[in-house]
Amino acid sequence: MNQTSNTRDRLLKSARDLFYARSYGHVGVKEICDTAGVQKGSFYHFFPSKQELTLALLEEYFTELKDNIFARSFLPQLPPMQRLSLWVENIYEFQKMTREQTGKTLGCPYGNIASELSTLDEPIRKGIVDMFARVETELRATLEEAVRNGDIPPCDTATTASAMFAYIEGLMLMAKTNNDPQIVRQLGSAMLGIRIGETPP
Repeated sequence: MNQTSNTRDRLLKSARDLFYARSYGHVGVKEICDTAGVQKGSFYHFFPSKQELTLALLEEYFTELKDNIFARSFLPQLPPMQRLSLWVENIYEFQKMTREQTGKTLGCPYGNIASELSTLDEPIRKGIVDMFARVETELRATLEEAVRNGDIPPCDTATTASAMFAYIEGLMLMAKTNNDPQIVRQLGSAMLGIRIGETPP
């Protein structure tokens, strides 16, 4: 990795850790630079603004999501509904890990930024909507396979995927509020029973 890429990555990691542990509004460019060991001039070389850094960070979050949760959950050799169950378990494990490392259950990084900025910053809101849509696309494809296999009755897979994701986002919010990742594990299995527009047998 060259020095330029390394500097950019350090800035993104610094921002990611600070935003996730605290909040977007409570973290300034100077603190991001100080944590990364980077001069402010270098920050503005890579990112014209804090907003631009945040948009890049959303992509970084999604890459981590794919590598750390999706890749370990949506395994093609597993039955579709088992993949969804494993997804919930891996979300719990991630929340548990962050609590062990920081003493706090930090919730969903996307949900945290969305709740703080979605009414204040339109480009960031749209970026988060795009990230959410990517997750729902994966859930929908898994549900469609489950329907084709006869594992679940026919249903509106797009709306069901949205409802499942909304349920999980709500669980992560509750886990964060109560500082208890066990909430995700205790209640997460109920997500598997969500069906919208299910065709009666």
